[in-house]
Amino acid sequence: MEYLPLFLKVADARVLLVGGGVVAVRKARLLLRAGADLVVVAPQVCDELQALLGDAGGSWRQARYTATDLDGATLVVAATGDRAVNEAVHRDATAQGLPVNVVDSPDLCTAVFPSIVDRSPVLIAISSAGRSPVLARILRRRIEALVPAAYGRLAEFAGRLRQRVKEALPGDSPRRLFWEQALEGTVAERVMAGREAAAEQLLEERLRDTDALYRGEVYLVGAGPGDPDLLTFKAARLLQSADVVLYDRLVSPSIVELARRDAERIYVGKRRAQHTLPQGEINQLLVDLAGQGKRVVRLKGGDPFIFGRGGEEIELLARHGIPFQVVPGITAANGVACYAGIPLTHRDHAQSVRFVAGYLKGQTVEHDWSQFQSSNETLVFYMGLAGLPVICRELQAHGRAPDTPAALVERGTLLQQRVITGTLATLAERVAREHPVAPTLLIVGSVVSLHRSLAWFGQEDGAAG
Repeated sequence: MEYLPLFLKVADARVLLVGGGVVAVRKARLLLRAGADLVVVAPQVCDELQALLGDAGGSWRQARYTATDLDGATLVVAATGDRAVNEAVHRDATAQGLPVNVVDSPDLCTAVFPSIVDRSPVLIAISSAGRSPVLARILRRRIEALVPAAYGRLAEFAGRLRQRVKEALPGDSPRRLFWEQALEGTVAERVMAGREAAAEQLLEERLRDTDALYRGEVYLVGAGPGDPDLLTFKAARLLQSADVVLYDRLVSPSIVELARRDAERIYVGKRRAQHTLPQGEINQLLVDLAGQGKRVVRLKGGDPFIFGRGGEEIELLARHGIPFQVVPGITAANGVACYAGIPLTHRDHAQSVRFVAGYLKGQTVEHDWSQFQSSNETLVFYMGLAGLPVICRELQAHGRAPDTPAALVERGTLLQQRVITGTLATLAERVAREHPVAPTLLIVGSVVSLHRSLAWFGQEDGAAG
């Protein structure tokens, strides 16, 4: 993070703007709207800036910039086309510890102006650290389309009743849960429809229902195969609302970082023969945390109901009467295969697909291998890295052709993705040379032959054997 995002109060504060052209007009308009006591220093100013200062009450000193112009300033902005002047402003301001913004010169900025979505008192700021202002504006337009103008009214409503709710709910977790439910449900809808009296009445009714306020809840959330962009909207929203997040090693760090800053994060990951917490203790921990009135998100790589043991976790919750929701995710087979350019089904290659657990029990992978012999079916083995030699050997021993294409995808959907291709006869040896690390996914079938022509993401490492 190159810049620390802050909101600076400049109302009635002296702000120096050096420059008098059309670029200076844009900065002056924003600063005056924020209530700044604006002082413009420039030999000449354009007519638009002069009119703006006359209407809004700013002042213009008709002169060239000097270091004494910084006296008493809270913020400094340079908007001239003269590099030497801009450098002088930067040098003088930083010497005095003043934040300075030099338009179109990121290297001279200690402060940047973001693109703003204004739903006062709610403000959303987007910055590219000066790299691409156009991209920041594009993002602003997209966010503006998602955030109704009435959010400002909703913020005022919440601010007016904040003390009342604080008195009724002194605990942080129940109070936060109450506000999240209020601001995402019927109360919010009534406020944004202009029915604030009805909204306030409903809020008061809910404050009196104290039993509901202290009920915890668990959300079993599929985090997808790794790329944060593949997270569902609902998963992202619940992650932001959680008091506690339990996550395993298949969940990418960038997804865990989407949780609320003050949420407690608990790692419960497992590796082969190495469990941070046994599954039974994880199940009980979910019950205990929800029993404390907390909103708990259990993040699981891929989809929680496909080799995720999600069913075991919610069984215990159901027995204890703990409310829960299950949020499906893009399972690893779908996401990883897509990012590797390997369609799991194809009219000319495979008419079915089978998801198979590939982990070792002792030194074997226990399956009825005779079921996996159709050349028109794609096999996807989860957790099959350690058992890869056994899988390839058993498939051949039971009739699958040695030249059947196969691929091991390492860290699928992430920037570190690597696809190692070969055949049932050659892949195990190739993987042993390449030393991939989990998470991996093994795909077996004719569809793997399409990888070379359909790969679109990342860089391929490996050729068919």
